[in-house]
Amino acid sequence: MELKEYFGTREGTGIFATTDPEGRVDMAVYAKPLVIDEATLAFVMRQRLSHQNLKQTMHAAYLFLESGPGYQGRRLYLTKIREEINATLAEAMRKQQPAIYPAGDDSNKFVVFFHVDRVRPLVGDFDPQEENQTGIGPGMSRDC
Repeated sequence: MELKEYFGTREGTGIFATTDPEGRVDMAVYAKPLVIDEATLAFVMRQRLSHQNLKQTMHAAYLFLESGPGYQGRRLYLTKIREEINATLAEAMRKQQPAIYPAGDDSNKFVVFFHVDRVRPLVGDFDPQEENQTGIGPGMSRDC
């Protein structure tokens, strides 16, 4: 399953993780990403610790736990490509998930774009014989 279809058809909770240069980990609840293409995602970020860490380390991980019984979801390993202040895109993303991005929030928001380095299931690894159903695009790896 492709990432655009996956995130378009699943509900759940996202956790975004970064580290500072000394390796101290930060985690935060995040909305589902905007899937640009199979190798590129975007998140709306406020000027907080996760955003600050990305200025220094460029790498992040995003864990998505699907709603419902059991442990279904995806782990995405990401590298920051660029960021921009784009109020129109940030507002469009906010409207898709208003519980995460309240309408009254007037803080600075950055649209941060990431290359998807790896995709793994929430638990375990993909079966090599299910390669076409993994949501892994060209040039991406399943390995850690």
